[in-house]
Amino acid sequence: MTTPLHKPTLNDLAIFGNAPAFRDKLYVGRPNIPDRDKLFERINTMLDSRWLSNQGPFEQAFERRCAEILGVKHAIAMTNATLGLEIVAHALGLTGEVIVPAYTFVATAHALRWIGLTPVLCDADPVTHNIDPNQVEALITPRTSAICGTHLWGTPCDVDALAAIGRKHNLRLFYDAAHAFACSTRQVPIGGFGDAEVFSFHATKFINSFEGGIVTTNDDGLAERIGNMRRFGFHGIPDSVKYLGTNAKMPEISAVMGLTSLESMPDIIAVNRRNYAQYEAALGELDGVRFYRHNAQEQHNFQYVVIEVNEAVTGISRDKVVRVLQAENVLARRYFAPGLHRMEPYASDPRYANLHLPVTERLCNEVILLPSGTAVSEAEIAETCHLITLAVEHGRELSGRQ
Repeated sequence: MTTPLHKPTLNDLAIFGNAPAFRDKLYVGRPNIPDRDKLFERINTMLDSRWLSNQGPFEQAFERRCAEILGVKHAIAMTNATLGLEIVAHALGLTGEVIVPAYTFVATAHALRWIGLTPVLCDADPVTHNIDPNQVEALITPRTSAICGTHLWGTPCDVDALAAIGRKHNLRLFYDAAHAFACSTRQVPIGGFGDAEVFSFHATKFINSFEGGIVTTNDDGLAERIGNMRRFGFHGIPDSVKYLGTNAKMPEISAVMGLTSLESMPDIIAVNRRNYAQYEAALGELDGVRFYRHNAQEQHNFQYVVIEVNEAVTGISRDKVVRVLQAENVLARRYFAPGLHRMEPYASDPRYANLHLPVTERLCNEVILLPSGTAVSEAEIAETCHLITLAVEHGRELSGRQ
């Protein structure tokens, strides 16, 4: 049990000026590290083979294992997920406009803008935080070629509704699945929906390959184009170029880390689930704080612990709660503030100047992502929850909302 802290006084930097700080900073997204002995054993095998890139045996093994876990025909490893999104868009032959959520990581839109497409920003569903299918159809124009949804926090988009819209308007459909490895919808693993899905294995993801990504699809022709485009467009025999391509090959060292991380996946999920349950028990019924719950009937990686702070109820803003936590070395984060339509290069683009996206803007003002993963202890979670509870209770006192 955490020792109660002193009665706090409020200032702009911290509420708990004399509270005991954590010895070390507690970060959102601190990497999960798999079995070091297995990792170094594989690294030595890689070095002995002198095969460091260009679809080596570890990369191929990593692709096969991901395809097995996700239940898909093809898993194509990439340098990172951003390049994966770009290559998928190229391979699908997209032109003009692509409808994307405004509440997502900037790479979702940047990947499209970078290759000359126009992201059309859609508001979010208030419960799932994903793209709202009810608003997608109104954004479709003669220039629209595709819809790209993001499975935020590992929660699946409404894949049935988006698929129906895509069929009705003859649009391609693909997903940014950066958060969603080892998650499911209707007991079906995320990975095989739409034309393709793109996963991230960046260091902050629950399974990481230092840096990397993978594209999954059940379309043989699309898989062939994606696989060739990631290696300069080469096809089959050496120096035979079939497509315009780039260099997005995953190096062997990343595949080594990815394979070793996959072996630790059950243990990592177990820790994440424990952390999530501890946070839920402490914060799940806190007035003015909505605890984002994952569907207990589905598979989930439990990597993301998300709360929404309603200032109208608590009397304290989300940003002030974040400052309180950061003053105590809990480096919780706002996500994904301020929203794509409020950041460059979109904010100064006339196409986005008058967008009214009320759910996105509310989420940008209320969401906090809390530290989780194998680097976080139960004691640290307990202290973090205690700090949030005290901040909220103190906010009510200041505003007379006891």
